[in-house]
Amino acid sequence: MQAINVSIGVDQRLWPQDLAGSRAHCRMLAERKIISAEAAEAILGGLDTIESEITNGSFPFRDQYEDIHMNVEARLAELIGEASGRLHTARSRNDQVATDFRLWVREACDHTVGQLEALQSALLDKAEPHADDLMPGFTHLQPAQPVTFGHHLMAYVEMFGRDASRFADARARMNESPLGAAALAGSPFPIDRQMTARALGFDRPMANSLDAVSDRDFALESLAAASICAGHLSRLAEEIVIWMTPQFGFVTLPDHLTTGSSIMPQKRNPDAAELVRAKTGRIMGSLVALSTVMKGLPLAYSKDMQEDKPPVFEAFDALDLALVAMTAMVAALKPDTGRMRAAAGSGFSTATDLADWVVRELDLPFRQAHHITGAAVKRAEALGVDLAQLPLDELTAIEPGITSEVYKVLSPEASCDSRRSYGGTAPEQVRARIAEWKTRLS
Repeated sequence: MQAINVSIGVDQRLWPQDLAGSRAHCRMLAERKIISAEAAEAILGGLDTIESEITNGSFPFRDQYEDIHMNVEARLAELIGEASGRLHTARSRNDQVATDFRLWVREACDHTVGQLEALQSALLDKAEPHADDLMPGFTHLQPAQPVTFGHHLMAYVEMFGRDASRFADARARMNESPLGAAALAGSPFPIDRQMTARALGFDRPMANSLDAVSDRDFALESLAAASICAGHLSRLAEEIVIWMTPQFGFVTLPDHLTTGSSIMPQKRNPDAAELVRAKTGRIMGSLVALSTVMKGLPLAYSKDMQEDKPPVFEAFDALDLALVAMTAMVAALKPDTGRMRAAAGSGFSTATDLADWVVRELDLPFRQAHHITGAAVKRAEALGVDLAQLPLDELTAIEPGITSEVYKVLSPEASCDSRRSYGGTAPEQVRARIAEWKTRLS
């Protein structure tokens, strides 16, 4: 029973939140004359001693006391005697753990937002000097249209901005206090739940005592945000892996962010990126794990909910490390702008520019222009040239109205520069978005 019931090995990391909740509860009990000022003073002093013991490594975490709450309570009794028993007046481990866990997840969300902003800043610093540098834009991992490297990086700034907003939204919804709900029905003592909520930085107490002790939506929502964020990190990691292959050769990472091979001395493996990609499985798995724990539980508290913390801790630990690693990689990433520029014009990437020119200059429907462009691409393929090198007589044989002016739009530079619609890849648009994000993050 002890083996399956004990959780101190996992939940001992909740000790700062447990002490904070206990202090707030103790002060409220004294303020409401539920316990004496002398008892409160002894309890607060004992909690200070426990904090010192935990921080200096001398606190005796013991399996026999099952969880962090009972370990603290047992140690408090050893330190101050009978007064310690008064701390648990008008509360239960049910509302205690709900409060502690909510505080921990709230702090984890705040920390993650800070990490995301650091990653966004690294992306901005890398995007700004490369707002003009061309690279191929892909669909289906096939060359589609030229874009700039800065524009490509800014796509991730937007993604991680949405991630940060999701964590902030989750934080706002979770910022209600379960403390005072007691076991499930509330308390007969004249407690002040508004006081403890304010003391712990919550906006208000939770309005239903059953919901207060049984809700883990805040953890699920945070894991959902973490899973989406991990997906974005994995996409960027995958691109770094691809870009570093000799077949692409778009970027390099320094030695301290790559690894070698035990038998192949030439290898520079992007292991940091690959491991960021792999962490996604742990994070998404944590969401599934907790969703499965919660899916069939009747109100209010069930011991199943002890299994809420391992997936949340594991997910945020993995996300923390992935964000640190990705920020370091982005900061150290060195693009080969010449190689990217050469690839930007491959695969007839300015074909759409030819079609657009035909629509604008010859006033033909886009579908007809699309057919003309397809024929031009076929002819260029047959001759082994790019569209920009296709002779004018070849183009006029397909569509007599085409003139030499068309060549002004067939270079990758011209293609990028023409995409000046809001959010487009034109360098002026890229710089404008960089400036907007710098203002937002500052």
